[in-house]
Amino acid sequence: MRGTRRTTKSKNNLGETGLSRRARRGDPMRDFDTLPAPLRAWVREAVLPWSPHSCRRIWTRALAKGASEAEALARLDRAEAATLARSQTAGV
Repeated sequence: MRGTRRTTKSKNNLGETGLSRRARRGDPMRDFDTLPAPLRAWVREAVLPWSPHSCRRIWTRALAKGASEAEALARLDRAEAATLARSQTAGV
């Protein structure tokens, strides 16, 4: 079948989500190691595979607006829930 593109579900940490994959620059493990301890703990327990850059951006914006660490983590929970909801509607 020339010209037909075959897609397969890869067995990676994106699971069954309809989220697009993006190429990462730099060293994500080094970036992860530089995250504050509460944020590293959140990333380890996250349902989705978050990049350290995305997590740090949400974290620093929340703290800059005067949020506590607990409130910043709650903001990350809400962002993850919204992303999961988006991926479920994309897969329908």
